[in-house]
Amino acid sequence: MPKNKTHSGASKRFKISGSGKVLRERAGIRHYLEHKPSSKTRSLSGTVEVAKSDAKKIKKLLGK
Repeated sequence: MPKNKTHSGASKRFKISGSGKVLRERAGIRHYLEHKPSSKTRSLSGTVEVAKSDAKKIKKLLGK
């Protein structure tokens, strides 16, 4: 049985937590930050869990 290759694009964007949840960064924190309120940039920081409907597909791309 051949090994599954990890999708390189997915491996850069997602990670698996210790409990098996798929985590992602929030969108909208890369540019035009001078126009956004500080409260908005603070709320966009950190990681969040991926929707359950997408998690199964992403885990397959990551080879998990």
